Amino acid sequence: MNITFIAPPAAGKGTQSAKVSKKYGIPHISTGDLLRNIQDENLKQSLNQGNFASDELVTNLLEVRLQQKDCDKGYVLDGYPRNLGQAKIYEKLLKKLNKPMGIVIILDLDKEIAKQRIVGREICPNCGAVFNELLDPKAKVKGICDNCQHQLIKRNDDNEQTFEKRYQIYENQTAPLIKYYEDKKIAYHVNSGINATYTFDQIQKIIGGLYDQH
Repeated sequence: MNITFIAPPAAGKGTQSAKVSKKYGIPHISTGDLLRNIQDENLKQSLNQGNFASDELVTNLLEVRLQQKDCDKGYVLDGYPRNLGQAKIYEKLLKKLNKPMGIVIILDLDKEIAKQRIVGREICPNCGAVFNELLDPKAKVKGICDNCQHQLIKRNDDNEQTFEKRYQIYENQTAPLIKYYEDKKIAYHVNSGINATYTFDQIQKIIGGLYDQH
């Protein structure tokens, strides 16, 4: 059960990947998390400015992660591939590791909703809860976590300038990738603009229809 998520910024890849991981007992592999764990300060600064890491770096990190024992029964991949070139690199990597491609789930989201989700996002550094200044769920007390009363923070890259840059890259590079997977008959579209529960329900229907018989 290998599942790849493709989505514009703020469509909920991380949230849905975590839900699928928990429900089906397979690891959630976020290339963003793999990169954030790197200690190189120049690389971190570049990523915070909205730039992407090199294909070679991401592929090397991913190869190491996919060979770990917990990936033997499948995994959820979040944040990779982002373009056709990476898709072909990823397919070569899977062939090398003797792993199947699985399915691709595409989360569809309106650009303006995506922008509000990013610009308004606030995170609790203590318990990990996420709130939004512009959309629900808003914190009951501005700037304070509902759950543990810790002060909320904003990620450095949660700003309009970085969002516009990332969204433009997504539009320019990911549209051909979506068609590429559609042509292979392994792509499934899900509306992620309503709420996380609705989105996950749709994802479960897709996964259930394909994998429950196994």
